[in-house]
Amino acid sequence: MTGSSSRSIEKRTETLDTIAAVLPLERRDELAELLTDQDVETLRHLVKEGMGENTLRALTSDLAYLQAWSLATTKNSLPWPAPEALLLKFVAHHLWQPRQRDADPDHGMPAGVEESLRDQGFLRTTRPHAPDTVRRRLATWSTLTKWRGLAGSFSSPALKSAIRLALRATPRPRKRKSAKAVTGDVLAKLLATCASENLRDLRDRAILMVGFASGGRRRSEIAGLRREQLTIEAPVTAEGGSSLPSLSIHLGRTKTSGAQDDEVVYLTGRPVDALNAWLVAARIENGTVFRAIDRWGNVSKRAIDPKAINDIVKQRAAMAGLEASEFSAHGLRSGYLTEAANRGIPLPEAMEQSRHRSVQQASSYYNNATRRTGRAARML
Repeated sequence: MTGSSSRSIEKRTETLDTIAAVLPLERRDELAELLTDQDVETLRHLVKEGMGENTLRALTSDLAYLQAWSLATTKNSLPWPAPEALLLKFVAHHLWQPRQRDADPDHGMPAGVEESLRDQGFLRTTRPHAPDTVRRRLATWSTLTKWRGLAGSFSSPALKSAIRLALRATPRPRKRKSAKAVTGDVLAKLLATCASENLRDLRDRAILMVGFASGGRRRSEIAGLRREQLTIEAPVTAEGGSSLPSLSIHLGRTKTSGAQDDEVVYLTGRPVDALNAWLVAARIENGTVFRAIDRWGNVSKRAIDPKAINDIVKQRAAMAGLEASEFSAHGLRSGYLTEAANRGIPLPEAMEQSRHRSVQQASSYYNNATRRTGRAARML
């Protein structure tokens, strides 16, 4: 390695260190060697512009994979813009047919490329990539190309045709992020496992109730929730004249909102009580709301990892006697809309709380709920 190359890598490492303060990067040293100066500068610009953390993580991961694949395939970094032939090669390397490979070992990703990506930890599966993963990485490639002020061949008829034909040759059933929605009846079973007043039960009960009742919040939004985002609102008068506690959650910028938007959702009644019980017991007056608890019952000062939200849902499902593999944190989101449909809540009202931007996506939960119980499914 030449002196200038070593200095360039060192400079990229220092830049990635500044990015890591906002976007934790587990492979900074590897990325410093893999990415170009322009790649790292693009990431720094995006952090400065306030792009969402999850989006940045996905872009960084995809960019690193694309660079590693390009180096293994062509011995060169990603070209900007990418020629159409390279895009078609990417599709051929990732959307191959298992049956065809059995007959022809050269079908799909070449053995040398596969070995290189596997050795670097970029490739774990022994099967073709999921179509959604291929589409996302191509979309990332296209987005980064546009940010460079260039035009690529990502909309070319040949590329669209190649993807379409590859999917038709190896069809896959479309799966939801969570096999089963955490509807009201399921949530009740999960909450029943959090019946004690110990810290872990108080925290998990608050996580489940807040995550569901606030419109089915994403696990990153639950894990990143801070006390400063909570505002006490005037009590809500319920039927019979009783008063219910109420608070608003200022989500700020979310996955589907604009840069300047401050998304707000509301909690009323039991979820507020559950949240307050946790905050009081854990003595949390500021900072992160949901935190890790060690084996001795000590509450950490750091935010709980978003993955832990998924683990909590699965753990509580298992404790409730349900099949844990059938549930995930996303089930809170899909479950909220499914339950809203079951209770006859108008779709626009439910979307105000879930903050879905796409009527088509949100209505799919309503359609599934009404189709299953509707007259068209009960003809006999």
